[in-house]
Amino acid sequence: MQIIITKTTKLLWSLVVFCTAITAQTTIEGTVFDNDSGEPLPFVNVVFQSSTVGTITDYNGTYFISTNKASDTIVATCLGFESQKIPVRKNTAQHIDFRLSSVSLRIDEVIVTPGENPAFRILDSIKDHKEQNNPERFESVQYKSYNKLRLDLNNIDQAFKDQRLLKQFQFVFEHIDSSEVFGKNYLPILMTESVSRFYQQKSPVVEKEVIEAFKISGIENNTIAQFSGKMYQRLNVYNNFMNLFEPGFVSPIADFGRMYYKYYLEDSANIDGNWCYKIAFKPKRTQERTFFGYLWVADTSFAIKKIQLRVSSDVNINFMNDLVAINEYKQLNDSTWFLFQEDLLIDFYINDKSYGFFGHKHATYSDIELNKPIPENVEKLLTNTYIVEDSLDRTDKYWSINRPTELNQQEEMVYTMVDSVTKVPVFKSVYSIVDMLTDYYFVKGPIEIGPYYTFYSNNPIEGSRIKFGLRTSNEFSTKYRFGGHIAYGLNDQRFKYGFVSDVMFDNNPRRRFSLVYANDMRQLGKSQNAFLDDNIMATLLRRRPNYKLTMVDEYTMEYEHEWFQGFSNTLKMSHYTIYSTPHIPFNQITNEGIIQSVNSLSTSEITLNTHFAYREKYLLGKFERKSLGSVYPTVDLDFTWAPTGILDSKYEYMRFKLRVYDRLETNPFGFTRYWLTAGKIFGDVPYPFLELHDGNETYAYDVFAFNMMNYYEFASDQFASLFIEQHLQGFFLNKIPVFKKFELREVASAKILVGQLSNSNKQVMDFPVGLGELTKPYIEAGFGLENILKIFRVEALWRLSYLDNPDIVKNPGLRVMMQLTF
Repeated sequence: MQIIITKTTKLLWSLVVFCTAITAQTTIEGTVFDNDSGEPLPFVNVVFQSSTVGTITDYNGTYFISTNKASDTIVATCLGFESQKIPVRKNTAQHIDFRLSSVSLRIDEVIVTPGENPAFRILDSIKDHKEQNNPERFESVQYKSYNKLRLDLNNIDQAFKDQRLLKQFQFVFEHIDSSEVFGKNYLPILMTESVSRFYQQKSPVVEKEVIEAFKISGIENNTIAQFSGKMYQRLNVYNNFMNLFEPGFVSPIADFGRMYYKYYLEDSANIDGNWCYKIAFKPKRTQERTFFGYLWVADTSFAIKKIQLRVSSDVNINFMNDLVAINEYKQLNDSTWFLFQEDLLIDFYINDKSYGFFGHKHATYSDIELNKPIPENVEKLLTNTYIVEDSLDRTDKYWSINRPTELNQQEEMVYTMVDSVTKVPVFKSVYSIVDMLTDYYFVKGPIEIGPYYTFYSNNPIEGSRIKFGLRTSNEFSTKYRFGGHIAYGLNDQRFKYGFVSDVMFDNNPRRRFSLVYANDMRQLGKSQNAFLDDNIMATLLRRRPNYKLTMVDEYTMEYEHEWFQGFSNTLKMSHYTIYSTPHIPFNQITNEGIIQSVNSLSTSEITLNTHFAYREKYLLGKFERKSLGSVYPTVDLDFTWAPTGILDSKYEYMRFKLRVYDRLETNPFGFTRYWLTAGKIFGDVPYPFLELHDGNETYAYDVFAFNMMNYYEFASDQFASLFIEQHLQGFFLNKIPVFKKFELREVASAKILVGQLSNSNKQVMDFPVGLGELTKPYIEAGFGLENILKIFRVEALWRLSYLDNPDIVKNPGLRVMMQLTF
């Protein structure tokens, strides 16, 4: 999953500057050993004497407890061993190891014969009853959800607290506490609460969430409200694989669970009137996406009553030290169990020697109704997540009624503390810097200056290029936005400029109108994912001088209309004038076969785009939005018509282009991504208006381009391409000892292109040197490693066809890509 920067994320990063952690609690960590063998003992109960505060050891025998309710003695107990008591010093951190001696018992003769693990019989019954216990089996589900999310800053030392910058923020350190799970001091810095109604139906398909109330410390922002409820936070233990931050984790009750887990039948007890069995589990091998923990399962129905999952400490996931999840289920009737409470606690880190964050989620589900028709007004909602208009304005009385339990004193103080921090002038300055670094613009009141990475660039035509751009900010308006830029090339001594305006009628569902004018240099035949032509990174990573830039005059008017979430149309009317250069000449072929040089080409186009991605999710801003994708294929269809006679347009043609993208989970072998593109042009046009297949002349890996192909290498009027990637997520490297510690992940790719060019289009204009048609498939393939230093992907690429074309890059070609993923 890619990591997205939001306004709330910026607030979080800004708060980091002012936070630290100290404690006055009793903190104890250590290991429990078998005194006879010296081996660590898993699943030992470690508690403070005469209290309910305690924990159990993990499968490595280690434990951790931190509390302000400690007694003066800690006790370790385990069936078959003598208990051991050790005195403790309160309000300090200490290391205590236990060594338990086995108990000698005199028993009658017992004959032991080989047999099946007693836990297996229960696991087989769980498997047999999965279909009737899986919550996804119902035709429709409705319930009320309360979600509480909290972020805490952890692992900051006293030296950080003493920095001069933090003198105005000493009041925040009154709210320090210590984790009873992870053993780190922490400071709560952000908290959200939400109350929502969730509706799901199989046929016709409905999946809607209505956020009735939302509260967040520090800022008022509806964007984060979309992700505070149930819809985007699912953990279904009945599925064979569970997705946590992208990778597929093997469920402890997966049909093939015995291939991944060891199981132990530990206990049985009557819980809420149901006789239940306790089964502990731990991974068979290291670094696989598995858990250790335990579950309670009800007899007869063999439904999960409670399950605790903890991620293996060595699992290959970025930015996460630890994760504990607890799901509790209750019986609705004789045959139905349903999740009624879940808790999730995650220890995130920035790097191994720096601060990190705790993420807490607590959710409860009530008013559960099964197989009941979805209300008509809910079915008609145009968005999957609807935020009630006054959801941010709920009274304290409303929250006291709708919270299942009252906030504790620490949680109440989070709201007060964060609100106080955001009002301090120094914090506002830091927030502005964070905002600039993440949005690439420097915000000054109603104006934003940038993007800063285009202030300077260099290319062979313009030489050194200086650019200044600005646009209005949200302080100016959240409905209207105006922007523009001016640039100057020291070599060609020409000014370039542009202007853009946006009108946002609605952002959910999206209704937007925009006008664009630009007179600037542009690289044709480059993917939309590539660096901007004047991005300083394009200058630094270029693998050959780029003489193929051309001057383009563009006028565009565009209207985007989203009918409902995931389905939209965009109507665009554009006029382009493209100017020739000595390297990209326009030499027309007349009817008499004479080549005639022309200075420019003009065309006017009307394009209708249809976008469909079922249940697509978005991260919404005031003007931009970021797609978070869909579990279903994403389809885009473009139809373009270019008439003659409009603003000196001399070519009439039509163009169809279809693009399909999907991601397929292939657990345990990671996941597959593919992009399928096909198109056709009807009419005779010069080569700049043909399909100039996307090449890449930088060392940066471009997912949407042929990375071993040059710009202006191939042109077609009908074509089809397939891009495919297999991300193995460390499936092989995690099993090789020398590579384990590096947490590298394998990736393989292949890109195939087929195309044709009609004889009539060959006769419109003479092709420049290096540009040709496809007479056979173009193929390139690669294999590489990702997660290098957690942010880089490096891939070695081989071009497998057209190896005799001039000026091509030699095999293999190395390309680098920066990506932040879990």
